[in-house]
Amino acid sequence: MYLHLGGDVVLRYADIIGIFDMDHASVSRRTRDFLACSQKAGDVVSVSEELPKSFVVASAKGRTTVFLTQISSATLRRRM
Repeated sequence: MYLHLGGDVVLRYADIIGIFDMDHASVSRRTRDFLACSQKAGDVVSVSEELPKSFVVASAKGRTTVFLTQISSATLRRRM
């Protein structure tokens, strides 16, 4: 099965590590550090030009990627 994140981005369920709400998860210093390190490494993909509401961490072929999406984490969970 697949999850549509918006735009032209679709992920396999098996590749998804987690779906996180941007407002709640970014409160933690560890999460902010993780997002900053991912950004520096070039592992962050913005699905839309809009302000992100959630982010999805996925791993495929040994590489971890963070997808920023304008779709809320609750909506993404319902789609799964």
